[in-house]
Amino acid sequence: MLPRSLYIHVPFCSRRCSYCDFAVQAVSHAPTEEWLDAVMTELKLTAADQRWNQRLVLDTLYIGGGTPSLLDPGAMHSLIARISPWAVLAPGAEWTCEANPESFTPAVASAWRAAGVNRLSLGAQTFSQEALRWMGRLHGVDGPVRAMGTARVAGFKNVSIDLIFGLPARLDRDWRRDLEKAIALDPEHVSLYGLTAEASAPLGRWVGEGRETLADEDRYADEYLLANDLLTAAGFGHYEVSNFARPGLRSRHNSVYWTGAPYAALGPGAHAFYPPQRRWNVRSWESYRDLLQDERLPIDGKEEVEREVEELERIWLGLRIDAGLDLSGASPKQHLLADLWRRNGLAVEREDVLQLNVNGWLLLDRLAMQMQEAGGEELRWAGAIDDRSEGAQISANSNGFEA
Repeated sequence: MLPRSLYIHVPFCSRRCSYCDFAVQAVSHAPTEEWLDAVMTELKLTAADQRWNQRLVLDTLYIGGGTPSLLDPGAMHSLIARISPWAVLAPGAEWTCEANPESFTPAVASAWRAAGVNRLSLGAQTFSQEALRWMGRLHGVDGPVRAMGTARVAGFKNVSIDLIFGLPARLDRDWRRDLEKAIALDPEHVSLYGLTAEASAPLGRWVGEGRETLADEDRYADEYLLANDLLTAAGFGHYEVSNFARPGLRSRHNSVYWTGAPYAALGPGAHAFYPPQRRWNVRSWESYRDLLQDERLPIDGKEEVEREVEELERIWLGLRIDAGLDLSGASPKQHLLADLWRRNGLAVEREDVLQLNVNGWLLLDRLAMQMQEAGGEELRWAGAIDDRSEGAQISANSNGFEA
């Protein structure tokens, strides 16, 4: 089956944020033409490698990063033209670009909209000046307001706002105030990311050296539950563990990841899924560029998704979305486990479907493992209800599968 979704990674940032573990490189000026050349070459080589005998027709295109808004304003117009021998947008396709408030200028906004970009993802993260400084963000507290105004003037009617919760308590960030300010911007979509300390990020080193302490489990859970309460009260549907949307405006691209469909991906560190194979690229921009200049695919690794892994992913993905996990072919033990979770307030009552509620999503990883184990000979009941230590992977470094 040919992929109908494509992710393209832009690895450039003005500065690496304290929590960031993405494949990014700090630059004073993004080398737009080199990036376009590399992406075009990778798509050409991938089409030959995968033996695509026709152009991809894309229902979704997602340009993430990094900071795509650092590219020259005309980059998206050039991109869609240069990839056209191998991929074209379907009528009504969703085309998302990520942007940071400080680099999302009127020139970028109008050029993107003219090129056909119809959805934005703005990295607000917080409205606290102290927290922004601690994160290493370059925009001030008014940056998201200006960026949203710029987006609306340019004609964007589908804008998502990113927020990070679970910051260190010492920062004294007012999470309720941040949520209220985000809601006041009247976005169509909100994504939440719980702060995690990745080993290779500056924050990971700070935590490892004892110089920083993350939010405890109770604070993490309380902030997540507060976000659910305020955003749903404001009319957003909580349709996935970390995503909220106005009616009819869910992220179509991210939904591809959550349903296990194939997707193509280009750029440093990008992950693609061509069933049954998953593969990923080298993370370094220089290595990625140099390999492609030599007409070599920049693949860093690949794996065949085995049956056991596929089943765990099917369970985990089903539990993280509001459509829930289909139980029509589940084992008796899996049905018993689903009933137990419903009785303990972790899931809603639905026949032949296990749909976690917001309390269940806080236990997503543990519950997914429990459900998989219940499909075999063993069923581990201990800790299924009360242990919140393995919360959902709603991390600040989680963008779907970083595809």
